[in-house]
Amino acid sequence: MKVCITEKPSVARDIARLIGANDRHEGYYEGNGYQVTWTFGHLCCLKEPNDYTDLWKRWSLASLPMIPPRFGIKLIEDSGIKKQFKVIETLIAGADEVINCGDAGQEGELIQRWVYQKARCNKPVKRLWISSLTDESINEGFQHLQDASNFDNLYYAGLSRAIGDWILGMNATRLYTLKYRDSSSRNVLSIGRVQTPTLALIVSRQREIENFVPEDYWEIKTKYRDTIFNSTKGKFKTEAAASEIIENIKEFTLTVTSVGKKKGKESPPRLFDLTSLQVECNKKFSYSADETLRLIQSLYEKKVTTYPRVDTTYLSDDIYPKIPGIMEAMKPYTALTQPLLGGKLPKSKKVFDNSKVTDHHAIIPTNVDPSSVFLTREEKFVYDLIAKRFIAAFYPDCEFSTTTVMAKINEYDFKATGKEILKEGWRVIYNKDKASDGDEKEEEGNAIMPAFVEGESGPHQPSLLKKTTQPPKYYTEGTLLRAMETAGKFVDDDELRDAMKENGIGRPSTRAAIIETLHKRHYIAKQRKSLIATAAGIQLIDTIKEELLKSAKLTGLWENKLRKIERGEFSAQQFIDELKALVNEIVLNVLRDNSNTMIQVVNDKPKTASKEKGEKKPRKPRLKSIDEISCPACGKGHIIKGRTAYGCSEFRNGCDMRLPFESYPADLTPAKLNNMIKKAYKK
Repeated sequence: MKVCITEKPSVARDIARLIGANDRHEGYYEGNGYQVTWTFGHLCCLKEPNDYTDLWKRWSLASLPMIPPRFGIKLIEDSGIKKQFKVIETLIAGADEVINCGDAGQEGELIQRWVYQKARCNKPVKRLWISSLTDESINEGFQHLQDASNFDNLYYAGLSRAIGDWILGMNATRLYTLKYRDSSSRNVLSIGRVQTPTLALIVSRQREIENFVPEDYWEIKTKYRDTIFNSTKGKFKTEAAASEIIENIKEFTLTVTSVGKKKGKESPPRLFDLTSLQVECNKKFSYSADETLRLIQSLYEKKVTTYPRVDTTYLSDDIYPKIPGIMEAMKPYTALTQPLLGGKLPKSKKVFDNSKVTDHHAIIPTNVDPSSVFLTREEKFVYDLIAKRFIAAFYPDCEFSTTTVMAKINEYDFKATGKEILKEGWRVIYNKDKASDGDEKEEEGNAIMPAFVEGESGPHQPSLLKKTTQPPKYYTEGTLLRAMETAGKFVDDDELRDAMKENGIGRPSTRAAIIETLHKRHYIAKQRKSLIATAAGIQLIDTIKEELLKSAKLTGLWENKLRKIERGEFSAQQFIDELKALVNEIVLNVLRDNSNTMIQVVNDKPKTASKEKGEKKPRKPRLKSIDEISCPACGKGHIIKGRTAYGCSEFRNGCDMRLPFESYPADLTPAKLNNMIKKAYKK
């Protein structure tokens, strides 16, 4: 008997149907020499500190660092999980062979291996490795089952990640909570290997904004033949200097000194990986990273898109022969695919590159017609992005002409640029979208210009434009995901970003969860699209002195080692030993700290409730909005809510602002409280 174990019941149902296991039993299907069962995601987890020794049940500085001699796993405390595990354990015991049909990724491998270990599996194990859940893909995968040992390094990388997070998270959280938590608080200072440097990025950006000093500057422009020409001198620091030039040019005519045209090409946008899809959905639809991941996972399970948790934007060569079939199945997009299916499809190195594909390729549609499957409104939006990006990849480049006109007024040089689309190429796919978005306004420098002739001259209309330097923008989920992907570096170039992914912090599949964790623990708040660090988040980062705990760059180096473990280029044991040594060093450094710093934690855990196998979003904490009200007294802190009054988060640094509940009721909404404060402190 061959026992197949999937990660979800829905996948088990599809596989059972295809391999002829049609008899339904409690917890599994059977037939044709197969038994097909399933997990519910993680059934097992690493043991907690108190599972190892009674000494670790009580939180104590004396017990740190906690490093078990050997890490163990246990079943998650849940009656449903225990019942399903018993089914799996029984089936494995009677099996001749086990087939791992878990999700084809690092986390999927870890989920399955832990279950086999807990069930004491000593049977031969094969691996089903597929990139989509279509019938064709599953059938093809069963014809090419691989030895489980081929994926040992993938498991070692996942195990190293889990153990590393345990070592750092468990020890650092207890250490900082016991050392720095205010005695009046019972909450926890949560610290994590990826969570903390991500929070540090947000706090650092917020500090840049708060400390930004705006400066005025002036630009000189002039209008000639309905075209704006800009002074080549750029920005002027004083109005007087700019005004002097205005006086020197207003009585003179503008003379065109040269007209240059240069043709160029613009390639189609890259296919989606998970991060770029999350960024685009946040930008276009304001979806959170977590929401986008949920939607693309659903599309994958509905068989209309390929495996989503990927970090590559390329396809492997073996996908090329399947492209026409995929396009033919995309019935709602026939008008866009038909021009491509008449001849041979182009095969570009910007799309197909085996060296850039490891376990999975970029996210693309499958050969399942999306109109034959029920998709929610949000799922249709996400599918549309993926479908058009996929089709555009096979369209010609967009061809354009850039015109640069140089001119002189008196002795001063001016410049105007314009862009003209010669052949739309792939942009034709997005023309309708632009029109519906109202995005028809041409930016300066991209407008189509009238024809100019060298030597022509005429009157012009000079103007002086005052501008002010702007601070950097708060992170949105989209820009934060990009920062996590590149360890805090900001790059627009796709090639450079690809090179930096090796040192990104977190995995594409886990970054959304990290952002949600920071929000649930009230270290950050969401203000429209912006992510704002709360007082608790700022205090935590300020308290952490160890750069290793909050440096995106250094955390990125850990991620690089995990990727090398996955490729068999680095030892899992060495990675874990390095983290053990690091934790020992951190514990000693913190215990030596005599600064008496205390953090008044405001991150109470929100209550959650289950609903149809999902979870409701946690209720919004009152302090989330209050933290967004700046202190009118010192201007540095935020308003926090105490037992008898509102106060300033900088009270330990000397700010004595206090708003008693007698005058400012405790049940005020943040908006009303903010209005009352503004009126009270109005000068």
